[in-house]
Amino acid sequence: MRHGITGTGTRFLRAVTVVATAAVLVSGCKDFEEGDSSTGAGPTATDGRAVSPLKNPDGTKPGLAPVTTDADKETARKLIEELSTKGRGPKTGYDRDEFGYAWMDTADGVPLARNGCDTRNDLIRRDGQNLRFRSGSNCVVVAMTLQDPYTGTTIEWRKQKAAEVQIDHVVPLSYSWQMGSSRWPESKRKQLANDVLNLIPVEGRANSAKGDSGPASWLPPNKPIRCAYAVRFAQVALKYEMPVTAPDRQMMVKQCGG
Repeated sequence: MRHGITGTGTRFLRAVTVVATAAVLVSGCKDFEEGDSSTGAGPTATDGRAVSPLKNPDGTKPGLAPVTTDADKETARKLIEELSTKGRGPKTGYDRDEFGYAWMDTADGVPLARNGCDTRNDLIRRDGQNLRFRSGSNCVVVAMTLQDPYTGTTIEWRKQKAAEVQIDHVVPLSYSWQMGSSRWPESKRKQLANDVLNLIPVEGRANSAKGDSGPASWLPPNKPIRCAYAVRFAQVALKYEMPVTAPDRQMMVKQCGG
């Protein structure tokens, strides 16, 4: 792995020890002709597919289930408290292209890379249900049902209205730039941009409202998911040895009962 993050700092290693090892993602999806109807009930908030981030440290399992028990919230707070803090730097020089072209399948060192399917469709296949694929493809999804963790709503998505679902970078790329990724090797920035740990399909309007905000400025409208969101934000920051602002860390701890 070039300029990778294998063996990153001890903070992330300590954080991982408190969570279970995630299983390898298995798609299990078959092709559908573009005009076919998919079958089965759509997901709900309690459909059992969404996984707590504490049990999904590499991001290969679907969804973002709430962190509910006192023990899990304590674990979440300890993980968040591992984060270092610093002030947010300038945005000078930021450009999306500094993180590679969007949804590249060739970023080294991240799950699902080089599997013949771009990152966006990998995420839709991970989190969507009732998947329908473009004719002749087992990659390009043209329709699905998504239980959006950010709003708690069910979205019946069709590719003709692609913007209704967007792939959120939990730690926004611009935020990372201001917190130090401007000085990273380009290969590491490509990892962050395509790492499934940092990516969640969500309602497009919610993602647009978030922009490049940290947790002190924006949290998911769906309140029961906010601790899980804070955990995922912390997992990404720890993995990439990236600080967060002090107000962001304070807000994240607060979401998990601190």
